[in-house]
Amino acid sequence: MYQLSLVIPCFNEENTLEACIHRVLDVSDINFEIIIVDDASTDESLNIARRLEKEHPQIRVLSHSKNQGKGAALRTGFKEAHGDFIAVQDADLEYNPMELKKLVTPLAEGYADVVMGSRFLSTEPRRVLYFWHAMGNRFLTFLSNMFTDLNLTDMETCYKVFKKEVIQNINIRESRFGVEPELVAKIARMRLRIYEMGISYKGRTYEEGKKIGIKDGLWAIYCILRYNAHSAPLPVQFCLYLMIGGFAATVNLLCFLGLFHAGAAPAIAAAVAFVVAAVVNYFLCILIMFRHRARWSSGTEIAIFLLVVAIVCLADVKTTQLMIAFGWAPWLSKMSASALCLVMNFMGRRFLVFPERPKGPWGKSNPNLSGK
Repeated sequence: MYQLSLVIPCFNEENTLEACIHRVLDVSDINFEIIIVDDASTDESLNIARRLEKEHPQIRVLSHSKNQGKGAALRTGFKEAHGDFIAVQDADLEYNPMELKKLVTPLAEGYADVVMGSRFLSTEPRRVLYFWHAMGNRFLTFLSNMFTDLNLTDMETCYKVFKKEVIQNINIRESRFGVEPELVAKIARMRLRIYEMGISYKGRTYEEGKKIGIKDGLWAIYCILRYNAHSAPLPVQFCLYLMIGGFAATVNLLCFLGLFHAGAAPAIAAAVAFVVAAVVNYFLCILIMFRHRARWSSGTEIAIFLLVVAIVCLADVKTTQLMIAFGWAPWLSKMSASALCLVMNFMGRRFLVFPERPKGPWGKSNPNLSGK
């Protein structure tokens, strides 16, 4: 008989926590280990959790002295879990614990590594609530799927069930609701056997205690980029690089025109403008795509980067000079050269400076990758 560790992050859920726990305990045929992680609640949640811990031997209570967020609570709970499989259960009453039995079945039968419950792939009852909130969820799932090359229908779902060795091999960095896209990104990189199953959903209104908001949605977009961009399928990476390169090209053009009209020679103006744009491009690449927080580990890596910059810079200068010599307007000459260098820059950075295999048919990720 397998054991399912159920991690329950809790912050100010005194009105629902006990009912949630009793619903879990009513589930038959599952040997539960229930881990309640109180995230510095300011109401009676922790006291209720401590009382339940005394009444039921399968419950353990962990607590934070300072509120850190859902991701931090999950990080704490996952580390302390001992079950064969580990699942997440919110402390509210939006999700039905009875459905954990069907969600854990693909894991118990050995043909899945992760199972996710989808609120949008179900014939079960689902409370009708906010239209734009649902559209936001669908958009975030769509954006995540573009970068992970998965075909999920509900990336933001609470109900995620993992093999223990999978989730305990993932280093969770996000402390708030950004943990959802982070987890999906990291299990996607590990190329695991992921399944979805429809679940019911009884959502809450904000008056009833719902906590997630617009700020969390914007942060989720950032997390999708942060944890996926460096290994996204090549077409997606190129589209993202077009935005980065387009911004850098605009900096390049404005800098060039300023220097040119100030009296600098075309070659000097083009070279200085290119260097400024290259610095902008480089930091945006590190911040948004490829290996953010990159650390150069050898002189070879630095030499390759400088070589790519030098080659593209030379192409930029020569193309600009040539087109001006043919009578093209300075702004058109520079824009044409920038377009050429945009493609060269992407190819050089993707295959030489940051040679990480993308997902999908353009390259398979290493199946032994951990979720770091």
